[in-house]
Amino acid sequence: MKDDVSGFNARAEELLERYAGLVYRLAFARTRSREGAEDVFQEVFLRLVAKRPQLETEEHEKAWFCRVTINCANSYWRNPFRRRTEPLEAAEHLPAPETAESGLDACLDRLFPELRVVVHLYYYEGYSTSEIAGLLGKKESAVRMRLMRVRRQLRDYLEEGGDSCV
Repeated sequence: MKDDVSGFNARAEELLERYAGLVYRLAFARTRSREGAEDVFQEVFLRLVAKRPQLETEEHEKAWFCRVTINCANSYWRNPFRRRTEPLEAAEHLPAPETAESGLDACLDRLFPELRVVVHLYYYEGYSTSEIAGLLGKKESAVRMRLMRVRRQLRDYLEEGGDSCV
């Protein structure tokens, strides 16, 4: 039993080293905050330790980490703590943001999370539309449609001179 635990711990460390960057980048793309990405990152690796999934191939490993990261990020946003709202008057005393974001990154920040995750998987992680469809549980045509919408929004943004975004 002890050998099994130490063997799994070594395997979990190996997986952590291999997929830490992927998980963090995907979590950040989904949450758009460092704190949110760190929370999701931690949850993904806690699930790895708790569930001990049988991951036969490297493709299966990568797909498992992507799927679990997306699920954890979705759970992150469903948390009632993040849904709390306050009356607008409660924000009167808060200072305005110091710097306005601009450029492509600001435009990506304004995308719906469903669009942002597709962009991240396609352009940053190099997945094909069929692979993304499998990871997200969507039809491939839905993934292609989301990519088309993002491209159109970005093109419009760039044609307008970047003054406004989506």
